[in-house]
Amino acid sequence: MDDKLKSIEDMTFREAMAELEGIVGVLEGNTLELEDSLKSYERGVALLGALKKRLNEAQQKVDVLMGELEVGIDDEATDSTLS
Repeated sequence: MDDKLKSIEDMTFREAMAELEGIVGVLEGNTLELEDSLKSYERGVALLGALKKRLNEAQQKVDVLMGELEVGIDDEATDSTLS
């Protein structure tokens, strides 16, 4: 594995996902020495954790926005019945 890997925090979601897919492919190929496999696996676990966190944060934002949208719809319905 490259010692000059980009920080996971500085990667876009797509970059992190592509690196994770590459790591999975290399590990499945069983071509690395044990030490390199362990380093790759550690990097993969870190990438997976970061990706899951980003997805959860995105889901929370969507949930908040959908809640605001539903409140807006309810307000419009309420307002139209008051006039």
